[in-house]
Amino acid sequence: MKSIWQNEVTMPRFPALQRDIKTDVLIIGGGISGILTAYFLQQAGINYILVEKNRICSGTTGYTTAKITLQHGLIYDKLFTTFGREKAWKYLQANRQAMDEFARLCQEIDCDFERMDNYVYSIDDRRKLEQEARALMLLGYDANLCDTPALPMKTVGAVCCPEQAQYQPLKFLAWIAKDLNIYEGTFVREMAENTAVTDFGKIRAEKVIVTTHFPFINTHGSYFLKMYQHRSYVLALGGSKDSRTNMQLGGMYLDEDKKGLSFRNYGDILLLGGGSHRTGKKGGNWKVLRAFAAQYYPDAQEICAWAAQDCMSLDHVPYIGHYSGRTYRLYVATGFNKWGMTGAMVSARLLFDMVTEKENDFADVFSPSRSMVRPQLLVNAFEATKNLLTPVPKRCPHLGCALKWNNVEHTWDCACHGSRFSEEGKVLDNPANGDL
Repeated sequence: MKSIWQNEVTMPRFPALQRDIKTDVLIIGGGISGILTAYFLQQAGINYILVEKNRICSGTTGYTTAKITLQHGLIYDKLFTTFGREKAWKYLQANRQAMDEFARLCQEIDCDFERMDNYVYSIDDRRKLEQEARALMLLGYDANLCDTPALPMKTVGAVCCPEQAQYQPLKFLAWIAKDLNIYEGTFVREMAENTAVTDFGKIRAEKVIVTTHFPFINTHGSYFLKMYQHRSYVLALGGSKDSRTNMQLGGMYLDEDKKGLSFRNYGDILLLGGGSHRTGKKGGNWKVLRAFAAQYYPDAQEICAWAAQDCMSLDHVPYIGHYSGRTYRLYVATGFNKWGMTGAMVSARLLFDMVTEKENDFADVFSPSRSMVRPQLLVNAFEATKNLLTPVPKRCPHLGCALKWNNVEHTWDCACHGSRFSEEGKVLDNPANGDL
């Protein structure tokens, strides 16, 4: 099951680590966050290495819908309520700078980068849209309420943020990664102080950055309580000239409801996303998307289909910074809440500043040590307790939760923390660090 990005691009290959090595900065995880962090370190002449247990960009990065936007659902009204105006403004500015950095880099990279307006729409609740537009106005951002004539179904309107962007992520990352100091096929089995232990060598590092999607070190940070994982699904739709014309939307669209749909074009192709659910639970998956396509785009042809898995934080804000309050030389970037493009760029710039001991104006907003007292914490704790007590033979090696069979994708899934395994027991998604 490859994404449209993976069907188009062959990523550069790198050797596996076969010896002991020392470095100033070790990055564990070869997705977009790790690669961008490595790129900025290399540009500054800092000694680093990046290790990836499989191939770079073979995880969630390869399955994104690749929207580059500061509009992460109806988030700014939530941020006002949770953190207040100052931190909401910082969150907006951090993501605004991330967009600018993408635009700067993409000037010299052939990656189908194009500016595109972004819309967050609602099927039935215009009040939510009005509150979000007001929050953005108070933050000094020029968003507007509008209708959604390009969408095939009725809505009550949308909040539009103009001049956002979209691109082909693997074309971009293939160029960014080509000259970096990367080792693929290098699985960090454990961390011992400032030493990473792999199958064929040890890596001593002054500082370590963990960008492994879901953090794999359980002894610090309580990420097994602070996060859960969510699966979402995508169809790439093409067809005849007339059907392709009908599928041209002239913007990127997302339902404010978690179970709603997302839309964006890639050339003549429509990317239709949705069917979301917590990993280990039942959801609409591709069935919902195919039913929608049959109703509204009956002449469309399915080119490919894929699924993505995202780490969700307690308060809609990523965890970027010191792994915990007790780990001064250990850092993390995770919990992007389905907004991994700008999230990765924010994390790369912030982590670069932290490891080079520079001040960063946004560090307090994204600090992993901020308060955990949020309603989602109770939901996560309940799911963990329920699944730990469920008497089934197949259990996740991460923390022992019950695994559930996923009839749609033919996998064993963990509803506690989102680990997934093939029918034969091979680990597909972390935080589990090994097979069944």
